[in-house]
Amino acid sequence: MAKQLSKWFIAVSASTLLSACMSTPTQFYVLEPLSEPPHSSSTADKKRQIGVGPVSIPALLERKQIVTRLPDNSVKIAEFHQWASPLKDNVSQVLTRNLATLQTGDLVRAYPWSAYGAVDYRIIIDIIRFDTRPEQSVNLEADWAIMNEKNHTLLSNGRTKIEHQLDDPSYPAAVKALDKILSEFSQELSQALGKIQ
Repeated sequence: MAKQLSKWFIAVSASTLLSACMSTPTQFYVLEPLSEPPHSSSTADKKRQIGVGPVSIPALLERKQIVTRLPDNSVKIAEFHQWASPLKDNVSQVLTRNLATLQTGDLVRAYPWSAYGAVDYRIIIDIIRFDTRPEQSVNLEADWAIMNEKNHTLLSNGRTKIEHQLDDPSYPAAVKALDKILSEFSQELSQALGKIQ
């Protein structure tokens, strides 16, 4: 009798746990580009063709789950809070659209751009950090280089480090904060492009 009761209790517990897991809906997130429409610019004789990419991100972030860093140097992988598309692709798309908004005199294409022909300049981006520390900060750290594609020379390069306070520990707030630091990074790249003639 005790054995049967024990088996029944285990079966009911397992069923309850399973139904609890199944009732938790997964939320999906995307990064969004700058929302301002492009400002009208003077017509240049010939627009520069700017290629964005390749963009690399840390292997730790190459997963559908959102990853956050914890104070003890461990990470939390959110099973029920996931990226709607591969993060590397989403970051590349956002940077490309942001630069297209900021560089209205140029034509900006995402890597690979072979369907559009050759580009004049390429921006290579290696993202080292792109994460949140709940109730602490959002962080972006990246190395970047602008190359002349015609003669394969380095025109400009740098390391960007952006950190912002994050008071709201929710995932939607973290994603919005990541949007914000990507837009700041885009503005820095745009300024570097503006110095190249």
